[in-house]
Amino acid sequence: MSRVCEICGKKPAAGRKIMRRGLAKKKGGVGQRITGISARRFLPNLKTVKAIIDGKKVRIRLCTKCLKAGKIKKAV
Repeated sequence: MSRVCEICGKKPAAGRKIMRRGLAKKKGGVGQRITGISARRFLPNLKTVKAIIDGKKVRIRLCTKCLKAGKIKKAV
């Protein structure tokens, strides 16, 4: 099951998580040091919704941004 919005095509993005230690300078410390970097994924907030597309009820996966924007008509 792919994590892609069927309306706008939003999909997972790659990124990094940075681990730090130490007290920040503006809080009175000597500054934060980076102790590790690991890869991570930023996943889109997808919902499975029954929508009316071409007069038929279809179950699609779309992101909450498209859902809030009203890009589809939900089936009742």
